[in-house]
Amino acid sequence: MSAPEKVFSREELLTAVWGHAIHVETRTVDVHVKRLRQALNAQKAKDVIRTVRSMGYALQVSKDENT
Repeated sequence: MSAPEKVFSREELLTAVWGHAIHVETRTVDVHVKRLRQALNAQKAKDVIRTVRSMGYALQVSKDENT
């Protein structure tokens, strides 16, 4: 949230959430992002998580002042 539009790799997200002390597969991030999207979009809200192919994920900030 503190770096909107910045693309975070799966490895960066894994380290931020689970740290270095545990081994978690990078695809685990995809599963959690999918669940997060489902929860956030349950009310038909705009998808705020942007997938950047072969890079990672970013928080999509609306450029429109009215949204």
